[in-house]
Amino acid sequence: MAQNHSKSLPEAAVEAPALDRGLAVLEALDAQPAGMTLTEISTVIGGPKNSTSRLIQTLIAREYVVRDDSTMRFRLTGKLLRLGQPQVADVSLVGGSLDAMRALRDAVGETVQIGIPIGDEGVIIEKIESTQAVRIGVNIGLRFPLHNNAPGKVLLAFRHPKERERTITRIKLERFTDRTITDKAALRADCERVMKQGYATDWGEADEGIHCVAAPIRDRLNVLVATLWVSGIAGRMPKSTFASVAAEVMKAAGEIERRLRA
Repeated sequence: MAQNHSKSLPEAAVEAPALDRGLAVLEALDAQPAGMTLTEISTVIGGPKNSTSRLIQTLIAREYVVRDDSTMRFRLTGKLLRLGQPQVADVSLVGGSLDAMRALRDAVGETVQIGIPIGDEGVIIEKIESTQAVRIGVNIGLRFPLHNNAPGKVLLAFRHPKERERTITRIKLERFTDRTITDKAALRADCERVMKQGYATDWGEADEGIHCVAAPIRDRLNVLVATLWVSGIAGRMPKSTFASVAAEVMKAAGEIERRLRA
């Protein structure tokens, strides 16, 4: 468990202790995607429950934090991601993507998501849900690894070659299903394939029965800024459909790139 947060405060933070504790709450919740109780949060930041509760209520009012009434645990919303999302000129990534995401959802009938790299992970910053009765539920702010899913492979493959190799060397290839890539040589080969074909796929590599197809989104300098992907239930989106779905995903990604570059 973390020590009292105040012990390591930089000198300037002493002048704004409430702000510092509020940021400490956000950082604590960021480290625990499943959420934390009031007691856990106050222990981590080293503050009394009463003042911690007041901080949390302020963050809830500002829509940075939400409470699950069934578990009484607090977790982050996606607001911080919206504030920090990439922006090209006057167009935000999400703002420039929504029309293309909706068109892609209508074309393939499955859930569409967009994500950005955060260190050695990816994070979902927006979604357009499938209209199917049975659909894949995802949360904005969900983080995902780079080796076991289509969007993660895109975020890995289209990095600068030196940074891609450093990332592959650094990350742990945890097994999630029987089809998860756990060999680094195999992951390097998959990255080469992704770059050559322009899109990535996974067939139940992260979750049994869930298939994904993803493509990169690049800025006007051809630098990767995000990934766009479709997630579908295997029975509705079998491997035999990957090429046709990929064509739609790349088309939508191209539309987003044109909007960002305009």
